[in-house]
Amino acid sequence: MTDETLAPVRRALISVSDKTGLVSRAKKLAELGVEIISTGGTLATLRESGIEARDASDVTGYPEMMDGRVKTLHPRIHGGLLARRDRDDDLAAMEEHGIPAIDLLMVNLYPFEEAVASGADIDGCIAKIDVGGPAMIRAAAKNHVHVTVCVEGDDLEKVIAEMEAHEGQTTLGLRRYLAAKAFARTAAYDSAIAERLASEVDEADRTFFAVGGTLAQSLRYGENPHQKAALYASPAPRPGIVSAKQVQGKELSYNNLADADAAFELVSEFDPEENAAVVIVKHANPCGVSVADKLVAAYDRAFAADPVSAFGGIVALNRTLDADTADHIASHFTEVVIAPAADDAALEILAAKKNVRVLLTGTMADPAEAGWSVKSVAGGLLVQSRDTGHILPKDLKTVTERAPSESELADLIFAWRVAKHVKSNAIVYAKAGTTAGIGMGQTSRLDAAVLAARKAELAAKENDWDEPRTRGSVCASDAFFPFADGLNAAIDAGATAIIQPGGSIRDDEVIKAANEAGLAMVFTGMRHFRH
Repeated sequence: MTDETLAPVRRALISVSDKTGLVSRAKKLAELGVEIISTGGTLATLRESGIEARDASDVTGYPEMMDGRVKTLHPRIHGGLLARRDRDDDLAAMEEHGIPAIDLLMVNLYPFEEAVASGADIDGCIAKIDVGGPAMIRAAAKNHVHVTVCVEGDDLEKVIAEMEAHEGQTTLGLRRYLAAKAFARTAAYDSAIAERLASEVDEADRTFFAVGGTLAQSLRYGENPHQKAALYASPAPRPGIVSAKQVQGKELSYNNLADADAAFELVSEFDPEENAAVVIVKHANPCGVSVADKLVAAYDRAFAADPVSAFGGIVALNRTLDADTADHIASHFTEVVIAPAADDAALEILAAKKNVRVLLTGTMADPAEAGWSVKSVAGGLLVQSRDTGHILPKDLKTVTERAPSESELADLIFAWRVAKHVKSNAIVYAKAGTTAGIGMGQTSRLDAAVLAARKAELAAKENDWDEPRTRGSVCASDAFFPFADGLNAAIDAGATAIIQPGGSIRDDEVIKAANEAGLAMVFTGMRHFRH
């Protein structure tokens, strides 16, 4: 009695852009008695290696043409992939038109994503759009009840193993798994093409929004142990956790990656040519941020800003990690260090802390680079452009009787950059280029202002300071103050200058309170909600 879920592999069509492992796998198929059809460079490689293969042009009766753009788009190819082996009419059509059955397809596509990542212009990217490959993959995947489709070399390894175990046949379970993978591959490929083409036009609203990615790393679990998780790389290159090289440490978790991303995006707000910057993040929110002439000073100040929260945090730096800074980082419990680079002495110091994950990105991210932010919601996706909002001193509007001093202005801009990366409602106190207290994720702005002040009080106690660093600080609010109570909390904390978007119906009330306290206040006209 035969197993009807098994399908024999007698003939294969192989056409690959990436020829890694091609020869050894093709030889194994030949040893298993499989006839091979091939095209172009793949055919040449097989024949040069002594593997017998039939030219696809012999099957179609047409030569490859138009620089290889047309070679497999033919009924004798697609008929061989789509023919249902259990349908007499399909079999009769194959017989009448001389269509050979193709039982196995191995295709990996033209490297379009690599062209995008390399920075190729639009014409160079278009040249790498595969047409025949996706068409064949979709045909074979649709007919997976009878045909086996592979889009990666490792897929073919699985197929060969099954053929060896089942007398040259594959199971329906494997074929269905590979078909699902094949459709996901063409979907990701098409999404990359759509995104690259869309970048060339001004498109207000997209009727369709395609999201695709390639598995970069399987994760043990997600935010919690009962959740499955993985990291996928999008075709649009951006320095950060996906492109980074992990040079030491334990396996990165979902939460490690999310926090490291938050930390690196924030530290990228600060130009390494202007200042050394250090960000410490805990649970997706910054708990300490500082800029200084040297990294080690920035790290020490960022850590002191909230040493309790910094325990087990993520440290991001905007310059090459040096030995002095590494030595200070190693003196505290740190989960992840992410930086553009690290010198050998720094790496040697951190190597003593074997559990610390060290990620090197090669370069910094551009905070002004356009892109998309995608968040899943029940039944769909929320999509928005990346928050690239950036404020310069000339963009600020002074609304109080007193204008900020030069030092206050510098701290206001610093605090505003930090507030952009803090969960709403957000209040950030800053002094001398270092955060003094951060209130994040509160349900009222007053709560955020009070929490941030309380954080500063705790830091003063931990560091044995005479007073919290909110005394003489500036305060940034990610959105307007709806009432004067939040502003009054900042005044009570010791803030002398405020930066906020403005736009409340009670702006006059808030400005009056600032004037009565002798504060300087500036409006940005820009909000930085972060949910």
